[in-house]
Amino acid sequence: MMIELVTSVVILVVGIAIFVLIHVCIVGRSFGSMNSGTLVHRSGTMGKSMSEEDIKKLPSYDFNMETQKSMVDCVVCLERFKSGERCKLLPNCNHSFHGECIDSWLIKTAACPICRAVVDMGRGETTTSFSNDVGLELR
Repeated sequence: MMIELVTSVVILVVGIAIFVLIHVCIVGRSFGSMNSGTLVHRSGTMGKSMSEEDIKKLPSYDFNMETQKSMVDCVVCLERFKSGERCKLLPNCNHSFHGECIDSWLIKTAACPICRAVVDMGRGETTTSFSNDVGLELR
């Protein structure tokens, strides 16, 4: 009977140790990917903002409901775009926002509010070289 009790305790301790080891591996992997795998952290812009000069260089356009059917809401203010409103396009991901909304967002953090891609104005592109696959007239 004593051997059975000792064996049960040993199996219980080994089982708990294996469970803790698996848990540590999973949690460690999660923290490791969170620190090095996200777009914002990998580029070094976590907590950084854009300069007002770079924000002014972002391509802008007047919203037209007839040519822009896919994106109808600004995710910063959660309001619908209206025809004639001044909107801005982020160069890396081509997401659009109200001009004032994205300006105030980028002053706080230099990442797209939708996909968290870094807004990189230092790629040597001008406002006229962005892809215009949605029929926008960029300025």
